[in-house]
Amino acid sequence: MTRRLCLVTGASAGIGAAIARIYAAHGYDIALTARRVDKLEAVAADIRMRHGVETLTIPADLAEPGAVDRILADLEGHGRVVDALVNNAGYGVPGRYAETRWDQQAAFLQVLLVAVCELTHKVFPGMVERRFGRIVNVASLAGLVPGTAGATLYGATKAFLVRFSQSLHLEGQEAGVHVSALCPGFTFSEFHDVTGTREQVSKNTPPWLWMGADEVAAAGYEAAEANRAICVPGAPNKTIAAIAKLIPDDWALALIAREQGRFRRG
Repeated sequence: MTRRLCLVTGASAGIGAAIARIYAAHGYDIALTARRVDKLEAVAADIRMRHGVETLTIPADLAEPGAVDRILADLEGHGRVVDALVNNAGYGVPGRYAETRWDQQAAFLQVLLVAVCELTHKVFPGMVERRFGRIVNVASLAGLVPGTAGATLYGATKAFLVRFSQSLHLEGQEAGVHVSALCPGFTFSEFHDVTGTREQVSKNTPPWLWMGADEVAAAGYEAAEANRAICVPGAPNKTIAAIAKLIPDDWALALIAREQGRFRRG
């Protein structure tokens, strides 16, 4: 019998690679997609060695229109369908909105919003028809708290993913399709290296706010299996999310502005 297949985007490092390993450990074949071919192949080789499952690597840049169709065509060519989908690909555009170029923001929206919706839209009907599916949308704690200055579309996009996941969660639950939004806070990964904020963030963020990518990935897998619509891993992050629900937005914005000022001053 053919094993089920899990497709993970942004799978070359961090949470994506970690959650791919977890699905493999639970008997799924794995399809990995990201831009960096060498890192994809390294993750795939490690998964094959550790878990003995089939791994497919599909280099793709989700910022390019048509990338989703090319990924799914590749899987179809291997005779595979997507039983579990992890929408993890993402990054940040640092700087204030007026200081960035529109092409940067357009590419960001294509990867973190449009491609997620398109890929999900194209695999969701098959999951419903087969009466089985798992979808993990990697959002962020930033999607559950008021917006911050800088990286302006990041929190807004993650908030969209949370609401998107909640709606799909309701649409899929009678068909055996589980949908969860994974909302981590600060996570040890390459995210801040890519945005060039590693030194500043590491210096100004207390160690107890950080989690490992493996911890976050495990929480995401467990939430999807339990069919929880939202997963906020880690007690500190849960506390922050709860407080954000309770206090008025104007208080929260004033608090965030103050903390951002302290952060910039170190």
